[in-house]
Amino acid sequence: MNAPSGFAFVPSASRIAIEAGALIRDFYHRGVATEYKGDVDLVTEADRASEKLIVQRLMDVFPEHGVFGEEGTRTHLDKEYRWYIDPLDGTTNFAHGFPVFCVSMGLERRASTLAPTEDGEIVAGVIYDPLRDELFTAEKGKGAYLNGVRIHASKTADLAEALLATGFPSRKRHENPNIHFYQEFTLRSHGVRRAGSAAIDLAYTACGRIDAYWEFNLNPWDTAAGALLVAEAGGTITTFSGAPFKLDSREVLATNGLLRDELIGLFTEMFAGNELEPIPTPAEFAAKRAARAL
Repeated sequence: MNAPSGFAFVPSASRIAIEAGALIRDFYHRGVATEYKGDVDLVTEADRASEKLIVQRLMDVFPEHGVFGEEGTRTHLDKEYRWYIDPLDGTTNFAHGFPVFCVSMGLERRASTLAPTEDGEIVAGVIYDPLRDELFTAEKGKGAYLNGVRIHASKTADLAEALLATGFPSRKRHENPNIHFYQEFTLRSHGVRRAGSAAIDLAYTACGRIDAYWEFNLNPWDTAAGALLVAEAGGTITTFSGAPFKLDSREVLATNGLLRDELIGLFTEMFAGNELEPIPTPAEFAAKRAARAL
């Protein structure tokens, strides 16, 4: 799996992600012990070993780049380029033997004039799913790819015909408002999937397997690579209000572009506590589809 020609960062990052993916795949097949970091989140020796490998390889190839990793790596954060690393996105799945997890690497370029709290721009992203051997790649302005083949967001224009994705905290779900949005969206769409990996959900939105994805309280290592993939595949990535997405945004709405306004409208109405329009009956839905076909 080679990156398309003309990519500056993706070829090296892809090799690193594939090597890290092979490492966590081996851990997965033989089983690993798990522990909690903090009160609720799982971590395994595979997470730590993967991050160690990725950081070592990045320092070999890009010694002047910084690294911000989920498992605690904070190095050269004052540099122009900074990698956001999730060495094993989907740890809960991994720990339970559920086969959905990946390696995610997103590269931010920061101008020297930026304040420490300001975002730069994401210029490269790599997501590797080691169980399916799927490598998603993108560089700013050069498109998004799956195993070297150009990908595009879906063409689904009606929420009622869309397949959506979301995520929930591993614990403390009763403190998270997403269940209310899930109820409305699952009734108003073809369905909602919860894969348990934000990076994979974003990659699937980019390649059209999912028409839109939303989630609360993510971190930069969850979204950096996937946000670029969605944008380069012709989709949109914003907050629930439609404001530009930032790495420190605590909410993310990724869409194929065609569903953006409808979903933002629903979020706006629900946050305001307004009564939503009734869900169309099957007959009304059929009539709407027929009218669109004329």
